[in-house]
Amino acid sequence: MNASRRAIRHSRRSGFTLVEVLAALVVIGIVLPVAMSGASLAMRAGSIARHQAEAATLGEAKLTEMVSMTTWSSSGAGGDFGQDFPQYRWTLETAQRDLDVTELLLSVIWKERGEDRSIKVSTLVYVPTTTGTGSGTTP
Repeated sequence: MNASRRAIRHSRRSGFTLVEVLAALVVIGIVLPVAMSGASLAMRAGSIARHQAEAATLGEAKLTEMVSMTTWSSSGAGGDFGQDFPQYRWTLETAQRDLDVTELLLSVIWKERGEDRSIKVSTLVYVPTTTGTGSGTTP
């Protein structure tokens, strides 16, 4: 009979007590929101990084196109990147930096979470001035 009592006691102890279940729920209740907040933060950072990389690539391509085609004009020019990238737009500012050097500063702007975000890409362009000898040309 002693062996049967041990078997009965052993079968009762094989489950979880209410205190153990409540303790597990409390731990899950504390850890889960922190983990979800971390995952949300990581997703937001990934989205920002993706937009910045895409904007930088678009800006560099546009600036290279402008320099190679000598199509920049005075400050205030702007536009978009067409149907492939409708969420991005650009503006261009120019500034004289030295005697024959002009800085082109292209800003790429997009909306993210309801706010305007931007990245700036710039380059320096040598624009020789026309002299009396006729050796220089301007774009």
